[in-house]
Amino acid sequence: MANKIKITLKRSVAHRIPAQRKVAKELGLGRVNSSVVKPDNAAIRGAVLKIAHLVDVEEVK
Repeated sequence: MANKIKITLKRSVAHRIPAQRKVAKELGLGRVNSSVVKPDNAAIRGAVLKIAHLVDVEEVK
């Protein structure tokens, strides 16, 4: 079974640059404390790195 990661938005995307808001929206993060479970792959990791200061990431088994 492939590894998955849980991404939780911890800080608001309001007043952030548009690229960061777009990444959060594309990951499915709408409000503070919203979470999504995504596959752990290079594309998702790259998106998370762009907004790393706004999110918490946990590994899900």
